[in-house]
Parts: sequence; C-alpha cells; structure tokens
Amino acid sequence: MKPPRHGYDPAVAGQILVTGGTGYIGSHTVVSLLEAGHDVVIVDDLSNSSERAVDAIAGITGRRPVFVRGDVCDPERLEAIFSAGPIDAVLHFAARKSVAESVRDPDGYERVNVGGLRTLVDTMRRHDVRRLVFSSSCTVYGEPDQVPVHEDAPLRAVNPYGATKLAGERLLGDVAAAEPGWSVVLLRYFNPIGAHPSGAIGEDPHGIPDNLVPYVMQVAAGRLAHLSVYGGDYPTRDGTCIRDYLHVVDLAEGHLAALDALDRLGPGCRPFNLGTGVGSTVLEVLAAAERAVGRPIPHRVVGRRPGDAVAVWADPTKAEAELGWRARRDLDAMCADHWRWQSSHPDGFAGRGDR
Repeated sequence: MKPPRHGYDPAVAGQILVTGGTGYIGSHTVVSLLEAGHDVVIVDDLSNSSERAVDAIAGITGRRPVFVRGDVCDPERLEAIFSAGPIDAVLHFAARKSVAESVRDPDGYERVNVGGLRTLVDTMRRHDVRRLVFSSSCTVYGEPDQVPVHEDAPLRAVNPYGATKLAGERLLGDVAAAEPGWSVVLLRYFNPIGAHPSGAIGEDPHGIPDNLVPYVMQVAAGRLAHLSVYGGDYPTRDGTCIRDYLHVVDLAEGHLAALDALDRLGPGCRPFNLGTGVGSTVLEVLAAAERAVGRPIPHRVVGRRPGDAVAVWADPTKAEAELGWRARRDLDAMCADHWRWQSSHPDGFAGRGDR
C-alpha cells in the first residue's frame, strides 16, 4: 500500500464518501483513495454499474471499501450513511451521463443530477461536512470560442446533460458563497478513456456505447460490426473531429489531488480542467486502438453528426499550478489499458443480475 498523502492520518480522520463509486470513474478513484490510505464508503444504486466492481477494487488494493446500495436522491439513505460514522469529505460522481439520453429524458436528468446533488448538500449541511469534490464536465463550455479551453471560458451548455452539470456548479457556487466553511472543487474533465492497468476494472456501459473508445473496443471484440466515423471533411489535420482524451487513472489521481488540496485552498468554490492539453483526432484514436489490438478495426467514414464541435481540448495549467496535478499517460497507454480490460471482460462484468 502507498504511504498516506500530505499528512493524512487514517487513525484520526473520517471516511471519504464516494457517490457513484462502482461506476467507471468512481471505481478507479476509489482505488486511488484506498492506495493513498483513505477509508472509503461507496454509495451507488447500481443503475449503470455492478457491485462486482467492489470485489475487483478489493482485489487490486487488498482493501475493501464499505459498500451501501442506495440512491443519492433518497434522503433517508444518505442520512443513515452520514449517521453511521464520521464522513470527512465527499467525492460526488453519482449522475446520469449520456448526452443522447438526456435529450430524450431531460426531466429524469434534472431529477437525478440536480435533485440528487441538492439532497446530498442538505445532508452534508446537517452533519457539518463541507468538503466536496464535484464531478463536472467540459460539456459546461458548449462549443468554445477558442482552444485550448481555459476555466474562464464562457459557460453555455448546449444539451440537457451539460445543463445539469452547469446547474450543479452554480448550486455549489451559491452554497459556498452564502455559507462559511464550504470548500468545493469542481472538476471539469474532458474525455476519459482507458482502464486500470490490471484489467480488473474498466468502462462497462449498458447497451451500445455513446463514446468513441468504448465503441471502438467493442468493434474490436466482435460485439459491434464496425465504427462509423462521423465526418471526414472537418478543417483538421485529417478531416475528423479533435478531442482531449484522458486516461481514467490520471483522472482518478486528479480527484485525489483535489481532495488533498481542499484544506490548502480554503473556503470557496473553484473550477479546474482535467485534460492532457493535447487534442487527438478520431482517426488518430482509431490508429492507437489498432496498435493496441494488433489488427485493423472495421470502420467507415459517414456524414457529419449534428451538434459535434470541430475541436475541443483543455488548458490544464491551472490544475498543475494549484492542485499539483498533470496527466502522465499517453494515447497508446490509454488504448492498451482499455483493450486489456475489454479483451479480458468481453461482456463487461459477468452476471448483471446485481444491477
């Protein structure tokens, strides 16, 4: 086990509550927290994840987090968790996250993503827990005026999912401004891909993936027939869209750095971009995936998809300056680790009856 970070003493500090901790990003962050010496409580309703992730986390770290099945929209469940033992801080991941689904069900996204956050904040307030790291998204920027995107860029979400993340940011900003003692970090991350290098945990989406790399890897695994590349005539170096892809382990370490920085930063609510600062085209990602897999991956270029921005990547300099964090893993490592997970778990976590 790695030594505790920045003077953290598990003997005197409370537990870290991770909402949505069996999900893709949450599970990787729980691994980083446990390896750093933190005690962790996970609450997750398993609506888009598996309890088997808890076993996998224990296998990686040699430590088992406390797991509570529950919905963050349920005030009684949250009250029971906070009453059961000292909670020192909260990392809030629990949310619905599909842009396409949010267009079909905006009210559902509002209920879970904003309503769940309100319930969490109310519970934290009652128990005098005022340290929070919030899982936000680069979707709050919409289509930016310029790249790389800095935290001061205009905020103008263009879909219901992004709107819920922006509403969450504003809620937390208002709370921190009105009530003394709140220390909140908003992490706006770009495009997480990859998996833990052990291959024991990774992205396990329901149904057909909405995002590029999970889709590519399912094509490589034979679950899907081919990849459709939406648009080959954009004004980029190979005609395809550019995004900032970030290894999920780097992202998990970013949450750990944010947690460590809460006391140092002091009261307030602060946003940070988490990205590599490097944009990759769709075809560059596909080439890296083919190197990881060791063979060509079937694909075809089709027409543009409405609403896709041409090029978006992060300016991550603030996170490095104030959190001491920067991404360290490159695109080849991201794709190699993602394929290790996908190839060893072709159908995701086996047995989905626990969802």
